[in-house]
Amino acid sequence: MDEPAGNRVRTRAPRPAMASAPVSPAARDLLADASLGLGRACAAVDPADRYAIAHLAALRAAAAVLAARARPTRGRRGSVWTLMTQVAPEFTEWAAFFAAGSAKRQAVQAGLPAGVSPREADDLVRQVVVFISLVGESIEQPAGH
Repeated sequence: MDEPAGNRVRTRAPRPAMASAPVSPAARDLLADASLGLGRACAAVDPADRYAIAHLAALRAAAAVLAARARPTRGRRGSVWTLMTQVAPEFTEWAAFFAAGSAKRQAVQAGLPAGVSPREADDLVRQVVVFISLVGESIEQPAGH
């Protein structure tokens, strides 16, 4: 028996998925470098070295976001962390977190005593693991999703 016309469920053909812009090779390379840096950080024995290397890995991941999303403009200056908040506001808290550790990383790189404890280095490594994962997901998704 046929259903009455008013009870039919109407369906539409599914809309084609929107094609996303391809991720730039520079963004992919920077993210790969960040992952390699994270591996080096995990292998570092000295806590100060582990901290500095992990922080640099986060910096490369942030640069991957900029490479994927930023459009060149004149006069755009500032740290990677500042630019990241403008280009990818969903990473504002991450940018503030890593910006706060920049001076300590720079001190370690300059050979100055930075007072990095093993726990502090390990905590940073764990945060960088999460950050790199989020960045990877972010640059693979179309903008606005």
